[in-house]
Amino acid sequence: MKVVILSGGKGSRLTGIAEPVPKPLININGKPIITRIIEHYCNYGFKDFVIPVGYKGEMIKNYFQNYDLNNANLKIKFNPNKTVEYDRKFQDLSFQVIDTGQETLTALRLYKIKKVLSDETFMLTYGDGISDVNITKLLEFHISHGKIGTMTIIRPPGRFGELEVGTNSEILYFKEKPKMSKGWINGGFFVFNKSFFNYVSEKNEMLEEIPLNKLSKDNQLVGYKHDGFWQCIDTPRDLDFFEKNFKDK
Repeated sequence: MKVVILSGGKGSRLTGIAEPVPKPLININGKPIITRIIEHYCNYGFKDFVIPVGYKGEMIKNYFQNYDLNNANLKIKFNPNKTVEYDRKFQDLSFQVIDTGQETLTALRLYKIKKVLSDETFMLTYGDGISDVNITKLLEFHISHGKIGTMTIIRPPGRFGELEVGTNSEILYFKEKPKMSKGWINGGFFVFNKSFFNYVSEKNEMLEEIPLNKLSKDNQLVGYKHDGFWQCIDTPRDLDFFEKNFKDK
């Protein structure tokens, strides 16, 4: 099963921090955000990643071209020829980094990679959000309800998209970034059936504003409640908090 990590945004609210690199490559305590996300999925056995890029996408391409070198302990031998051995943790890892345009919004980025997502089901998350959500339980929950989409929902501070959850976990209402937030919000870490692509088009639209709203109106989007760790790196304050409080374990 493929895992899509949205990595094309400019990170405008991280001006002065994210300018040298695209947001997913921002280093947190010695490791880029996107690598921490990848390692989390790998811990649950998911190793096939699709990464749609836009802003400074060439830097992300270069990073993944040398992903093993950037993230491995190396063993180099020079007798008689030079051979390089990497950690076995990279075995079977696969990355497809796809340029989807500088100004492309999130829904259109997904539309542009739909041919790559040949599996019946795929996972999706943002390249700036880290969590300890149990991916196995998330997938089991998605399969159990039989709807098109599952969104991991969390209870963080305000300033994010607000939603309302029904008695059967269906999402009844979704509004992106209200002034006041109550209850559960969008935490990323989605699972979608392939019929999700009936809700996206060639229009340059935000995933949160059009497709997710349509899914919720059709009773095809449910929320997987996560009460554990979750942090979005959206502002310098978020980055500072994460660096001071994040533990690798």
